[in-house]
Amino acid sequence: MTDAEIRHRLEALLSTLDAEDEASAGARQIVELDQSSTGRLSRMDALQHQAMAQAQLRRRAGERLRLQAALARLEDGEYGFCTDCGESIAPARLQVDPALARCADCTRNA
Repeated sequence: MTDAEIRHRLEALLSTLDAEDEASAGARQIVELDQSSTGRLSRMDALQHQAMAQAQLRRRAGERLRLQAALARLEDGEYGFCTDCGESIAPARLQVDPALARCADCTRNA
């Protein structure tokens, strides 16, 4: 893959994360206590959905950091090289996860 193709793929993944954040914004909002319209079990269910939405937001934030770091490595000419040992990361692994920062050996030995 060329640098432009890699950049496009990483930016597309970032855009997907942004869209997921926007789509789940309502689920993360504060759950109001109004027992006249919502029963106790419905409120507990809403709180659980809120907690799951917040956890997904944190997961996406971590993934966003990985993708931004990969873009920075691409800009610095270090993309595709292990951040631990400096060896090349197998292109097949980068096809699966373009934000990988470490080679298989370093990942295995961590």
